[in-house]
Amino acid sequence: MKIKIFSLLVVFSLASCLAQENFTKSNYEKNEFMIPMRDGIKLFTSVYSPKDQSEQYPIIMIRTPYSCNPYGEQNFTNLPKHLAEEKFIFVFQDVRGKFMSEGEFVNMRPYLPAKKGNEIDESSDTYDSIDWLIKNIPNNNRKVGIYGISYPGFYAAMSLNDSHPALKAVSPQAPIADWFVDDDMHHNGALTLLLSYNFFSGFGKPRPQPTSKWTGGNKYDSPDAYTFFLNVGPIKNLNEKYLKNEISFWNEMSEHPNYDEFWKSRNTLYHFNKVKPAVMTVGGWYDAEDLYGALQTYQTIEKKNPGIFNVLVMGPWQHGGWSRSNGETFGDMNFGSNSSEYFKNNLELPFFRYFLKGKGNLDIAEATIFEVGNNQWHQLDSWPIKNTDSLSLFLSDNQKLDFSQPTISGEYEYISDPSGPVPYTSKILDSRNLYFRPFMNEDQRFTYSRPDVISVNTDDLKNDLSIAGEIEAEIYVSTTSTDADWIIKLIDVFPDSAQSNSEIEWGGYQLLVRADILRGKYRNSLESPEAFIPNQPTKIKLKLNDIFHTFKKGHKIMVQIQSSWFPLFDRNPQTFCDIYKADKKDFTKATHNIFYGGRYNSRLKLNYINSVKN
Repeated sequence: MKIKIFSLLVVFSLASCLAQENFTKSNYEKNEFMIPMRDGIKLFTSVYSPKDQSEQYPIIMIRTPYSCNPYGEQNFTNLPKHLAEEKFIFVFQDVRGKFMSEGEFVNMRPYLPAKKGNEIDESSDTYDSIDWLIKNIPNNNRKVGIYGISYPGFYAAMSLNDSHPALKAVSPQAPIADWFVDDDMHHNGALTLLLSYNFFSGFGKPRPQPTSKWTGGNKYDSPDAYTFFLNVGPIKNLNEKYLKNEISFWNEMSEHPNYDEFWKSRNTLYHFNKVKPAVMTVGGWYDAEDLYGALQTYQTIEKKNPGIFNVLVMGPWQHGGWSRSNGETFGDMNFGSNSSEYFKNNLELPFFRYFLKGKGNLDIAEATIFEVGNNQWHQLDSWPIKNTDSLSLFLSDNQKLDFSQPTISGEYEYISDPSGPVPYTSKILDSRNLYFRPFMNEDQRFTYSRPDVISVNTDDLKNDLSIAGEIEAEIYVSTTSTDADWIIKLIDVFPDSAQSNSEIEWGGYQLLVRADILRGKYRNSLESPEAFIPNQPTKIKLKLNDIFHTFKKGHKIMVQIQSSWFPLFDRNPQTFCDIYKADKKDFTKATHNIFYGGRYNSRLKLNYINSVKN
C-alpha cells in the first residue's frame, strides 16, 4: 500500500512540474545577458518576461551561487506558480565567480560601507545589476523585488545596504547572518562538521573558468556518517586524506579557529543601518542551518530602522521548507494544514504585489508566527511577544526538573569519551547528505539511556504551558580536563497514554523542542578562548534560539545535557588546544559534573504566555 501511495505521489509531482514548465513556456519568454559591473566584471543573468505586454511589470530577482540553470534561451525553469500567475519579470543571476559569471567568488563576501572607486561587494553588484535591468529590460515598471533562501537569502539581505532607489521589496528567507556564532558553519564556536564538510567538499572546489556544470563532492569510505567521521580521526585528517588542500575556504577556516576579524567581517548583523525597502524575513522553527539568521536579521533591522515596513514570518518548516514542501509534516509531526500554501498565498504574494504593483491590501502583521503544539498561526504585533512572563526550570535531585529552587544541593556525573561520542540522530546511512534534517524534532529516547547523557524532567504538567521566545540555559559545570562541549536539549515528553496512529507510537515520545551547543572554551568570549581549571565549578550560559511551543497538559518537560553531538558537530578533544590542529594524543576521556542547588542553581530560563491574541 505504501509503495502504491509513494508511486502515485511521484507521478503527481512529475505531472505538476510538467504542468508548471508548460505554463512558463506558454506565458513567458526567456533571454540571457552578461551584465557589466562597475569594475568591468560581467555577471550571467537569465530574464523571464511575460509574453502579455498589456501592462508594465515589476522585476523579481534571485541572486544565487547555486546556478541559474537550465542554461540556454530555449531551456526554461519552473517559475514559482503563485508569483508567475500574477505576472512579474523574473531575473536569476549567477553571483560573481560562480557558474557562468565572471570574477572571483568569495564566501559571504564582506560588505564595504565606504567603497572607493571600483571597489565591489554584494551590495554594489546588486545595485549595478538593478540599474542595468531597469534601463535595458523592456516593459518594466522600474520597481524591483529580491528574495532568496539560504545563501540566496544572504544576497537578498545584503541588497538592503546602499540599496538602489528602484529596490522596493526584499524578502531574506533563511538568510545566513553569522557563520561563527550560530549559522551553518559553527554554533558558538563548535564546527558543524557534517554540514560544513559535505557542503564545501563540492561547493568549495575551485572554478578556474565559467561553467554550467556542478562539481561533485568527495567519495566516502563508509555510507554511515558516524562511522566515516569517527574513522577520520582528528579533524585535520580530513584535509590530508580527502580535501587535499583544494578547498580554500576550509583552509582559511582552519586558520581562524576563534571569532576574529575574518568571521566578524562576514557578520551581516553589523550593518542594515539605513534600510529603505520593505522587508519580510522568513524562517522555519526546524531550520538547522539558518534559524539564527532569520531571527537575528529581522530583529537587527527592526532595532536599527524604526518605522520602516519590516515583518517576520516563522513557520513549522525545515530549511526552506515553505518552498520545498507543503509544510504539513516534518519528521514524525503533522501540523494539520498546508502551511506552505498559507505562506505563499497570504504573505509572500501579497507582499510583492503590494510593494511592486501597488495592488491589494497590505494586511500583514508585524509577526506571523506558527505555534507548535496547538498548531495554529498567530498574527502578532511584535516578536518576541511583549506580554510574556518569565519562569525558571531548576535542575534538582532524583532526575527532577522543578519550577522552584531545590532545597538540597548535589551533582550529576558522567564520563565523556571522544572515541564514542553521542550521535545526533538515531538514523544511519546519511554520509552523502548534508545532515538528517528531522533531527530537529526527533524522538530523543535513543540517547535517554546512555550513561554520558544526563536527563531530568518535571512531573506531569497540570495545565498547558506555552513558551515563546528565547531560552537561556545557566548551568554550573566542572570537568577533570581543560575543555568540553556542552549540549543543552529542551524536550517535550508525551505521556504513555498518548494516542498513537498507524505510523507513530506517541506513548512516551521524547520530542526535541530546541537544542544547541557551546564549545566550553568560549564560555566567556568567542574571541579569547579560556581553558577550564580541572574540577572547579564554572558557570556557563547558552542561549538557545527562539521557539513558540505549547507543552500540553499531562506532558513532561525534560532537559538533557551531554558533551558530544556527533557528527553534526566535530568532537572536542577535551584538551584545551587549537582543535583544527589537534593530534590523536590530544583526545582524552574526562569526567564532567553538573551541579544543582545551593550556590549552583543550574536552570533554564523561559518566557511563557497565558494567552495570545490572534
